[in-house]
Amino acid sequence: MRRPFMDTPDQLASLDGQQYLVLRPTGAVAALYEREQDAALQRADVRHPHTGHVTLRGFYEPERRDELTALVREWAAVQSPIEVTVEAVDVFPMPWQILILRLVRSESLVSAYASLTGALEATDFYRLGELSLEDWTFHLSVLYGKTLSPEAWDALATASVRELSDHPSEIIDEIELVSYDGGVEHAEVIRLGG
Repeated sequence: MRRPFMDTPDQLASLDGQQYLVLRPTGAVAALYEREQDAALQRADVRHPHTGHVTLRGFYEPERRDELTALVREWAAVQSPIEVTVEAVDVFPMPWQILILRLVRSESLVSAYASLTGALEATDFYRLGELSLEDWTFHLSVLYGKTLSPEAWDALATASVRELSDHPSEIIDEIELVSYDGGVEHAEVIRLGG
């Protein structure tokens, strides 16, 4: 059984009505994620994702989930598997205060984001927090430190941030369309490339 991405009542409630298109690492990237999250949670007990994931898009389409799913399936059918490689443990600084694993802008990851943008341009789906490809930092969120004091956040960042000498990598051949409704997480797994 797949582990949920978010699992606390407050996280689930805050995401109600939203959908996310995500990649779920299961190999070397997932192993690094678990080690880094465990280490960070020893330093700060704060909100965090239950399972590592790379978000490609967020939506708010509680009434049009079927249409959104159809578009994602169509996009995924022609999308090749995606390479995910970690280059550093990094942060999104204040005001976000999020500890992340920053990803290499691999050709397949950049291409997937760009082709998804192209597929979405002809729609009026409401997208959450979308940035241009040039401005997007591909990442996995490790923990959310917004509730930490500036001093505690600085200490966590100082202890965590570093470039990696090895670059854990894996190829992901499926995508998940995750939706939140009534305090429950639902996910549909869709193979890339048909």
